[in-house]
Amino acid sequence: MSRLERISQSPIDRLIGEFDTALRAIAGGANYTRPIPRTFIKNGSSQEQALTSDLDLSLQDRTHVAGLMRVNHVGEVCAQALYQSQKFLAKTPETRALLNQAAKEEMDHMAWCEERLRELDSRPSLLNPLWYAGAFGIGLVAGLAGDRWSLGFVAETEKQVERHLDDHLEKLPEADLRSRAIVEQMRIDEIEHGTSAIAAGGQELPRPLQTLMAGISKIMTTTAYKI
Repeated sequence: MSRLERISQSPIDRLIGEFDTALRAIAGGANYTRPIPRTFIKNGSSQEQALTSDLDLSLQDRTHVAGLMRVNHVGEVCAQALYQSQKFLAKTPETRALLNQAAKEEMDHMAWCEERLRELDSRPSLLNPLWYAGAFGIGLVAGLAGDRWSLGFVAETEKQVERHLDDHLEKLPEADLRSRAIVEQMRIDEIEHGTSAIAAGGQELPRPLQTLMAGISKIMTTTAYKI
């Protein structure tokens, strides 16, 4: 291991990195490592990118899409907080690595949603600091319960996010291929995160806890759509 690698893994370096992640989640400015998803259509013998001009969307549609993408962005803000707090309390390097990889992909999602909101002349939720703080606290509780329950919490969270993204795919205008491509890739990633958590030994959560999580999610999505 090189000196640079040892330094990059130092506690203070990781702390700075996590603080930067938290700041980007709350204040914006997330960067993506994977290109923003695009939809392609056949045009004769070639493929052309299916870019739908947002000018073709009505004001009502633009407002609606912005609300949905703001909700998706809030979900990614919460995901960063959850994974950060769970990583702090993970008992094994394997669990920590799984959470870290998922967090990196969720950062892509957050950046994609931010960019889409800018394209729609809209903004993220004004309550992001509140969403982040609440999710961080929930993640700490999950982490304190141990790795199996923490991973089970990840799996259940991703299952509920998958359902919520399915609902958004039904609600997005058919012509808005830009937003649909983003949401579809997010859905693929969330399913993979949940599957990986179960494969790593995640414990299925009790039904009452699943119901409570769904209730909290409902409050968040309803509020974030507007604020």
